[in-house]
Amino acid sequence: MADLVPVRAAGGVVHHAGTVALVHRPRYDDWSLPKGKLRPGEHRLAAAVREVYEETGVRAAPEIPLPSVDYLSQGIPKVVDYWTMRVVSVEEFVPGPEVDELRWLPVPDALALLSYPYDASVLRAFAATPPVTSIVVLVRHASAGKRGAWSGPDATRPLDPDGLAQARRLADELALYAPTRLVSASPQRCVSTLTPLSMAVDVPIEVDPRFDEGEDPVAAAGHLRAVAKAALSTVVSSQRGVIPEAVATLDGARRRYATPKGTGWLLPFTGGQPLGAYALPR
Repeated sequence: MADLVPVRAAGGVVHHAGTVALVHRPRYDDWSLPKGKLRPGEHRLAAAVREVYEETGVRAAPEIPLPSVDYLSQGIPKVVDYWTMRVVSVEEFVPGPEVDELRWLPVPDALALLSYPYDASVLRAFAATPPVTSIVVLVRHASAGKRGAWSGPDATRPLDPDGLAQARRLADELALYAPTRLVSASPQRCVSTLTPLSMAVDVPIEVDPRFDEGEDPVAAAGHLRAVAKAALSTVVSSQRGVIPEAVATLDGARRRYATPKGTGWLLPFTGGQPLGAYALPR
């Protein structure tokens, strides 16, 4: 059993107006949270969003990661990653051979209907989480070569080929959060990191020098709070000299916040108050 490679799957607790979505699978005659297996090479967050849509007709955006669960499925180990998800848009539910019924239920009713203890544990974790009113995704700019190798002003240093590839990858991943606002520090490499995302979601990039390296990171944390109050989902591109201390200020935990280029942090808020910091899933 130890030699078996676990099957990876992903899904979500999709919530709306005090209810959560459950699906019925006729093959097993069970009620579960919407989830499904990752396709080869698929990012687990992308799989969660895709599976939720395929099983419910709901376009949903992730908020907070929930505890993963692992169990045996027909003798094969399986690991499922979950996120809380807000509804972005809803299409008409169409019953099919994999899912033939969708129900929106208050959490107590959903707990009573769920067929499996591991789904119930995820839903209880969701119920214990404060409601998310907005999220900020804070990313460090993608690779831009060596500072000493660029002869022009540092603010104009462009992304290198690896950085351009990172920016395209980030666009696919960050679009899953359905951002309604994009904010960048003023260096060109920060703006360029968000350019593919801006084109993908059709949202302009606002340049804000308060997120530039050399600015006060604690003040930047305050600016992130303000950003969270102003929009439902925002992506901010900044720099190494700002991100770790700004995240530490919001998270309030004593740990390292190392942020390699092209990576970042998910910062959920409730009513302007931070709910922690989560490294972006890879």
